[in-house]
Parts: sequence; structure tokens; C-alpha cells
Amino acid sequence: MNADIEHLLRVEAPQVLGALVRRFGRFDVAEDAVQEALLTASRVWPADGVPDNPRSWLIRIGYRRMVDLLRADQSRRRREQEAGVAELAMWEPGRGPGAARETDDSLALLLLCCHPALSAASQVALTLRAVGGLTTAEIAHAHGIPENTMGTRISRAKQRLARAGARFTPPTDADRDSRMAAAMQVLYLIFNEGYTASTGDWLVRVDLTSEAIRLTRMLHASVPADVEVTGLLALMLLTEARRPARTSGHDELVPLDEQDRTRWDRDLIREGTELIDSVWDRREVGPYQLQAAIAAVHAAATSPQQTDWPQIAALYLWLERLNPIPPVRLSRVVAVAKAYGPVRGLALLDDLNRRFQLGRDPLIRQRERAVRAHLLRMTGDAAGAASLYREAASLTGNLVEQRYLLDQADRLG
Repeated sequence: MNADIEHLLRVEAPQVLGALVRRFGRFDVAEDAVQEALLTASRVWPADGVPDNPRSWLIRIGYRRMVDLLRADQSRRRREQEAGVAELAMWEPGRGPGAARETDDSLALLLLCCHPALSAASQVALTLRAVGGLTTAEIAHAHGIPENTMGTRISRAKQRLARAGARFTPPTDADRDSRMAAAMQVLYLIFNEGYTASTGDWLVRVDLTSEAIRLTRMLHASVPADVEVTGLLALMLLTEARRPARTSGHDELVPLDEQDRTRWDRDLIREGTELIDSVWDRREVGPYQLQAAIAAVHAAATSPQQTDWPQIAALYLWLERLNPIPPVRLSRVVAVAKAYGPVRGLALLDDLNRRFQLGRDPLIRQRERAVRAHLLRMTGDAAGAASLYREAASLTGNLVEQRYLLDQADRLG
């Protein structure tokens, strides 16, 4: 399918879904209807051309499919009644879908998909499908699981939303912060999975990083004064800027210190730096702002030697106090080792392991071994480093990362 058409469908998907949900109040059925409308457009538009008003075209197809879906379930009287109302809306003069509204429903849909009744995995999957416009097959491929498994996950998520009485409404003052926090966490998870894929032959899933950035731009446009949303967008842009240099021409992983920094995307660095600078002097400072600030320090260094590691170590300490999670603690170990030497880094890692069992945490146990191996190599313990590199390689499902770790071990003997 033409890339321009694909982009247009993804942009219009949440607006079409919002129109159907607002009209019928049935997210679960409306979402299926929208997916069918998108599939129809993907078949028709490349041959016949994009209609003058693509949103209205999609809404019209979605309405018709909605009627079909509601009619199909004759076992529940309420659905039959809704089907009758829907048919009247379609065929009675003045009661059809009409022109597409210009209301942007993206934020309301994103927050609905990030409802607290859903697990994080379900929130991510539903967001990618309902707001991102990805097909179930695309989402399944990105997560490395069968399409029917992902379809079941999405279906159950929609059923859970219905049972929880989730409504298609903007956040209230009472629940805004919690709902925004959930939405940002979902976007952060999508980006991270794309930036270092947990499984597969490729280090990066550009489709996921691009989608996370697109959705975060949308969120930022909806709430431009939210400093943490700004920080999240800045973090993604500054991190994505380094992607072209993360792998060699043979798709081998290239560590940060060895990357060709002329390949970094300077436009993304400029945009991300301007974003974080615009909110850095505010009173409130959150985890995403701090992570963006760390990324900005990296981006400002034209060579590894110019990196201000003491400043990065201080920012990680601040971040750890705000968000004391294992990945942050391990990142602080790396920063301390870079700033003050591997012996001090190992001492900090040993202390954190004693207190927080970092090496046993399933989220970072692979990276903990890789970090320790790197520090041991810096102290001259080649045998200990090689053993840990191999152990770390056995714990990752990403083949690019695995090859890199095994190569490091082989170099040490």
C-alpha cells in the first residue's frame, strides 16, 4: 500500500472511531467496524484514488459495518434495538452520519485505551490498534506472537472495558493525572520495545518507535502545557536521533562510545533539546524530563570524551530518588563508572545488588550481567567478563544483541 495512504489511514483512524463511539456508545463494536473500514480503504483507495473527504468516507463505511455487526448478534435484545436505531440513523432523511466533525478524539481514545482495568500489555495492544490504526497482524508481528493470540488479547481487553463501564469522555480534574500517567507509560513502553526489540532478528522496530513518536506528538499537541508530556516527547526524539548509528552496515550493534556521531539526526536533536529547555525551568520536574535531560547531555557531546558523565550521574541520582526502579538504578551504575572509574561502579553495583537484588530482577537481569561484564573488562578481569557476557547473551531473545555479547566474550577468550 502507498505510504501516504497508510499514513492518512493511521491519522484518521482515531477520528473515525471517535465519531462511531460518540454516536453508538459501543467502543468494542465500533473498533471492529473501524478496522473493517480501514481494510476496505486499503483495498479501494490505491486503485480508485483517495476521496475528497477521506474521513467522511471512512465514517460512512464504518456506520454500515456497525449496522451489520449489531444485526449479527441476535442473542441480545439491546443490540437488536441499537441495530434498529443505527439503521434509522443510516436511512432516515437527516439522520445519517452527515459530514465528519472536526473534533479531535485522539486524546479521549488514548486515555480510554489506557484504562486502569487493563493490564499494561493490553493497554499497549489496544492503543496501537484503536489509536495507532495498526492491524492485529502488525501488532502481533511487533510483539513476536501469533496473530490469533494478539486478537484474543485485544478482544478480551475490549470486553474488560465494557464490563468496567469505561466511557468515552475527556478526563476530569479528579482522574486526569492518573489517566495521563497511564497513557505516557504506554507510549513509553511502545517506544522502548521498538528501540530495542525484545525478540527477533533486528535490533530496532522502526514501526513501533515511529508510532510511539507520532502518538506522543498528538498527545503533546492536545496538552502542550503538560511538562511531563513535553519531557516524554523530548526523550523520544533525542533517543531516536541516535538510531542511525546504533548498528553497522552488517546490522551489528554499535555501543554508544563507538558510534559515528555524524550519523545522529541533528534535526531531532535540535527539536528535542528545544523541548526540554522549554520546560526545564519550571518548578515541577518529573522522570520523563530528567531522562530527556540525560539524553540531551549525550546529544550535546560531539565525541565520547566530551560527555559530561558527572552531570549524567547526578541526574540519574535525582531520577532514582523520584523513580526508584531497577533500570534507573542500573543506569546510574553505568554513569558512575564512566564518571569515576569501574571500581567505583562495581562497588555501587554490589551495594545495589545487596539491597535490591538487581541481578534477580527479570526486567534487567540480562543487562545487569552485561554491565558487570563491561566493568570487569575495564578492571582487567577478562575471564570473569567473558563468562558474564555469555550469560547475558543467553538471557536475551534479540539476535543482534546476542551476537554482540557473544562477540565480546570471544574477544576476551
